[in-house]
Amino acid sequence: MVRYMKKMKELRGISREELKKRVYEAKLELSKELGASEIGTVKNPGRIRALRRDIARILTIQREVEKINPKTEGKR
Repeated sequence: MVRYMKKMKELRGISREELKKRVYEAKLELSKELGASEIGTVKNPGRIRALRRDIARILTIQREVEKINPKTEGKR
């Protein structure tokens, strides 16, 4: 529980661009892990679950930021 809270606080302090980069990297790693699990060479099956949760946390932070600071691009 403490690790989770620390991670959320850490993520809230990161810029939008860095959050996008982290989501991309986590999704890429998840796809590699899923591919490895298909052929049976995954070393740590719990890593897939952890990656999914990390992606969900980052996306949650992104949505929170969007609610607080909505983009005004295209609106006049």
